[in-house]
Amino acid sequence: MTTHRVQSRRDFLQTGASAASLLAVGGALPGFTARSYANIPGANEKIRMGGIGIHSRGLALASNFAKQEGCEVTFLCDVDTRALATCAARIQEIAGNTVKTEKDVRRMVESKDFDAVFIATPDHWHALAAILAMRAGKEVYLEKPCCYSPAEGEMLIQAEAKYRRVLQVGNQRRSWPNVVQGIQELKEGTIGRVYFGKSWYANSRQPIGVGRQVPVPEWLDWDLWQGPAPRVPYRDNIVHYNWHWFWHWGLGEALANGVHTMDLLRWGMDLEYPTLVTSVGGRYAFLGDDWEVPDTQVISMQFDNRTAVTWEDHSSNPHKLEGESVGVMFFGEKGTLVIGGGNDYWIYDNKDQMVKEVRSQIKADPTEKMNPSEKLDALHFQNFFDAIRKGEKLNSGIVPNHKSNLLIQLGIIAQRMGRSLKVNPKNGRILDDPEAMTHWTRTYEKGWEVTV
Repeated sequence: MTTHRVQSRRDFLQTGASAASLLAVGGALPGFTARSYANIPGANEKIRMGGIGIHSRGLALASNFAKQEGCEVTFLCDVDTRALATCAARIQEIAGNTVKTEKDVRRMVESKDFDAVFIATPDHWHALAAILAMRAGKEVYLEKPCCYSPAEGEMLIQAEAKYRRVLQVGNQRRSWPNVVQGIQELKEGTIGRVYFGKSWYANSRQPIGVGRQVPVPEWLDWDLWQGPAPRVPYRDNIVHYNWHWFWHWGLGEALANGVHTMDLLRWGMDLEYPTLVTSVGGRYAFLGDDWEVPDTQVISMQFDNRTAVTWEDHSSNPHKLEGESVGVMFFGEKGTLVIGGGNDYWIYDNKDQMVKEVRSQIKADPTEKMNPSEKLDALHFQNFFDAIRKGEKLNSGIVPNHKSNLLIQLGIIAQRMGRSLKVNPKNGRILDDPEAMTHWTRTYEKGWEVTV
C-alpha cells in the first residue's frame, strides 16, 4: 500500500474547510454523503480493509467501509459461518468484489490481502485481536470499549508504540462536527469553569431467561468464540448479544455504552484520573434470569481539581432525560451545555433559558444496536484513513481512550467490590486495596494469554 503524503495537511484543511464549517454550524452541505466527503483530494489511495467480528455491528461497519471511496473490504473473519456468508454477500452487493473469509483470527491476520482491519468482536476479544493485528503489521480500527480490563488498555498502548501502527478507537463522537464544536465552546469558556458533569444511558433491555446447556450449533466455533476467556459450557442464551450481561465476557451497559459519554465528559472537562470512585446499583428491574451485571447503576467520581462526574444506567427503563436516551450535561459557573445522543448540542444560561441551539440534519439513534449513525461514522473513518495515508493525528487514539475506558472500569470494580475506591490521580491505580486490584487484569485460558 502506498503511504507517501499526496497532499499537505495545510492543503487538505483548506480544501475541506467549507464543507466542515457548514457541518459545524448545525447544517449539512446539500447532497453531502460519506462518499462525497471521501472525494476530497488526497483520499484516493486505496486501503484494503479486513473485518474481525462481522455480526450485527460488524456487519454495519463492513457495509459502511465498503461504501467509502478509496477503501475496499477484502477479508472477513468470524466464528459464525452464517455471519460470514451474510457479510460477504453484502460486500458483493455494495462494492461488487468477492472477499476472502476465515474463522480463526490468528490465521486471518497473517494474510497479505488487507492493510487495515476493523474489530467488532465481543469485548473479551478486543485487546487480543488488536494486538495480533498490529503485530502482523495491520492498522487497526477498534470498536469501543478498547479492552476488557485496565491491564489490557495498558498493553494496547505498549503495542501501538512497539509495532508503530495506527490504532483508532470507535468513540466516533470525537469526529462528529457539532460535538467537536460544542466541546470547543466549553474549552473557550462559554459556560465558565465547568465543575460538574452528568451523563446517562436509557434503554428497554429485557430479561434473557435461564440458559440451557445444549449442543453447540453447527454454524458456531464455540472454542474460538471464547478465545482468551476461560472455557465454560455452551448455553443457549449467550450468543450473539447477551454475553454483554455476563461478567465472564462483558461488563454490562457501563462498558458497552457508558464509555461513549464518559469520554465526552473527560474530554470536555480536561480530566485525567479521579481520586475517589463510587458505584451503586444492581439487577433491579427484572429478577430470576441469568443477567449478572447491573441494569441500574450510578457511577460517581471526584477529581483533585474540585470537579465531579456521574454516569447513570437505566438499561431497562427507556425514559429519556433532556429528551434524549443518551447524553451529557456540563454544569458551569455561567450556565449549562448539553450534548445529546446525536450530533447536537444546546446551551442554557444561569436563569435556565436556552441561549443557543445547534442541530444537525444528519441524525443518529444511539439505542440502535447495529448501525446508529452511518453517515457520521464515515467522518471517523476518514480521520482513520488520513492517519494512515498522511500521518494526521487521530481524533480517538488509544491513550485518551484508555483513560476514558479506565474511568468506567474503576466504576465497575467499585460496583463489584461494594465499596468506594481511592485512586492515585497521577496514574489511575487503585490505592490501598489489593483485593480490588485483582480486577485490574483477568484470568486467561491457557495458551490464549494477552501479551505484547
